[in-house]
Amino acid sequence: MKGLRVLELSEALNVDSSDLLAVCAILKIKATSRLSMLSFEECKNITDYYNKN
Repeated sequence: MKGLRVLELSEALNVDSSDLLAVCAILKIKATSRLSMLSFEECKNITDYYNKN
């Protein structure tokens, strides 16, 4: 398994998928839709971002 889709991670973090896509843009992660795949490393970076803010 490569990682998670934006939709799956947003549900796990209990945030809106559009908010998560905005965070992807801030972190320079190439995700364009709710169905975009994120690697485990990208998921960790996003989770760390939410934990810091």
